Amino acid sequence: MRVEDLDTPSVVIHLDRLEANIARVQSMVDARGIANRPHVKTHKIPAVGRMQIEAGAVGLTCQKLGEVEAFVRAGVCDDILLSFNIVGERKTDRLMELSASLRRLAVVADNEEVIDGLDAAGRRHGRDIPLLIECDTGFGRNGATTPERVLELARHAARKPNIRLDGIMTFPNQAPATNSFVERSLHLLEAAGLPIAIISGGGTSALLTMADFPLMTEHRAGTYVYNDVMMMAAGFASLDQCAMHVRTTVVSTPTADRVVVDAGSKVLTHERYYVENFGAVVEYPDAIVERLSEEHGVLDVSRSARKPKVGEVLSIIPNHCCVVSNMVDEVFGVRDGIVEVEWPVAARGATR
Repeated sequence: MRVEDLDTPSVVIHLDRLEANIARVQSMVDARGIANRPHVKTHKIPAVGRMQIEAGAVGLTCQKLGEVEAFVRAGVCDDILLSFNIVGERKTDRLMELSASLRRLAVVADNEEVIDGLDAAGRRHGRDIPLLIECDTGFGRNGATTPERVLELARHAARKPNIRLDGIMTFPNQAPATNSFVERSLHLLEAAGLPIAIISGGGTSALLTMADFPLMTEHRAGTYVYNDVMMMAAGFASLDQCAMHVRTTVVSTPTADRVVVDAGSKVLTHERYYVENFGAVVEYPDAIVERLSEEHGVLDVSRSARKPKVGEVLSIIPNHCCVVSNMVDEVFGVRDGIVEVEWPVAARGATR
């Protein structure tokens, strides 16, 4: 099947770019002499995770238990980090059942309640749980906010018989305070007799500044596998390195300067972050994806010398590829205009 035969809207992955992106980042991390642990929430596809492992990744990162379940079912790898606080017996029992299928299933925590729940689950199931203390080094989300708090949590974990303290993690490791935070945390932990082996950093754009954070022992990045408008804006990727395209058909041209396509927020999503519009139109670089409703994308083509016509199929690079993956049942891998593979998005909707 040729790519032109796909109905729209459809999500296309350019396989040459995907493979090059995986190789590029593996090479970047290898050059630093640290471990690569890609985040699967970007693609949610076991076959892509397997490509990352085969390229040299030591394991994978999942954000939710549902993602772990999808990748365990597929037998992708035996080493997974679950980078989200797990709360409640229902979830910790699921965690322990999954850990029985893996060589290592590590988790994170940023409070005593989570640590206590993990330890209790370990006792119920007779298994130890590898743990990383999550640190907030400037992002303002989860995480211990001071090195002293890291030490408190590490001491709490060390008193738990079924918890094994493996390290600390942060996201993203770009904030200027990250180095001083990590250095102080390591000093406090070592002085307390609690040495750690893993210091885990993350973020795709942070791959560009890994040399500025020499204490990191592994890196977790996700978006790089496809790239998107945000990564172009961050200077990490070029247009030719964006592997994910949303193919969409022009369904209306109500005015000379307005074009409507059949991909709206249910495919492209409303994610904007630090970019102005809702995607980049490959064939019409001067066009602006200015508005989205659920099924309609509205383009401003006033600055385009040539105008799209009804029935024309356009390719739009989304602002945030990770969210697009969670909006569709399948993506189509394309090479030289030929659809080579249809991948179900196995962990779509796996948010529990």
